[in-house]
Amino acid sequence: MPRPTGRVLTLLELLQSGGTRTMAELADRLGVDGRTVRRYVDQLADLDVPVESVRGRYGGYRLAPGYRLPPLMFSDDEALAVLLGLVAGRRTGLVTAGHTASETASAKIRRVLPRHVARRLDTLLESLAFTERPGAFATPDAGVLLTLADAVRHHRPVAIRYTDRDARRSERTLHAYGIVAHAGRWYVTGKDPGIGEDRTFRLDRIADARTLPGSFDAPADPDPAQRVLSGFAAAEYRHEVILRIHGTAEQIRAHLPAAVASLEEPTEHEPVPGGAPATAHRLHVRLRVERLDWLPPVLAALDRPFVIERPDELRDLVIAFADRLASHARRT
Repeated sequence: MPRPTGRVLTLLELLQSGGTRTMAELADRLGVDGRTVRRYVDQLADLDVPVESVRGRYGGYRLAPGYRLPPLMFSDDEALAVLLGLVAGRRTGLVTAGHTASETASAKIRRVLPRHVARRLDTLLESLAFTERPGAFATPDAGVLLTLADAVRHHRPVAIRYTDRDARRSERTLHAYGIVAHAGRWYVTGKDPGIGEDRTFRLDRIADARTLPGSFDAPADPDPAQRVLSGFAAAEYRHEVILRIHGTAEQIRAHLPAAVASLEEPTEHEPVPGGAPATAHRLHVRLRVERLDWLPPVLAALDRPFVIERPDELRDLVIAFADRLASHARRT
């Protein structure tokens, strides 16, 4: 009696969809009894397909982790979506593999695209522009990224080897809360138990990451993205700027996002800048910046009454900027 090849392939397709399939489910889908299912599994094993038997009440069969599936079949739209994702990720720095891996993956998909789809893709890429310069960012190591992701999910401490912006190397322990992609770079945020403080690290500066024994309790709502943005706003820079601005948080955030500035409610009764009504909403705005020359145009664009508490140098720059604007207006 010839082997029912079609049913064996159907069994393989069911197992490829992921998870563990019970004996009863497989028998029902294939229209055979349990003994026949076991015979089909043996036939897959003869073809070097690693089918694992799972014991227990909810046991059955599954494919071994890491098994390389046969080539995937993409529709035209799916192939375009994958290629555009590779191109956009490479252009904006949000890729986890090296430049070569991204290029070879794109080339493999392009080779099997129908001509009309390839022409559509080329037309799109020719008309597409990016505001970020290609290749401007370093990419993180894929192994480091996966190790940290596993640590985040299972609340396991990790040891990392890190090089800071001053080229100083150190080994640290981290309780990682989450991984964040921001402005073309990857970051991991969490707590350094050695100093008891929250820290944020750039992934491309982590040379090695390994999981340590034990576990930790993560905050109920760690919000990794907000922690990264708050860390940027509080980082040490050359100048500390403190402003009092009459306006809503939405108006201020439109020009000074969370990665740049932190907002605080006033703690005591204060005069409202610019002679605004006493009931007007006002906020303390704090920034730490390397340069001050970009702030006067931002404050002008904000177009809200403000007071500069410090530094005096910024006050001088704002006055000079206003004088230049007035001079240009008179000249016109």
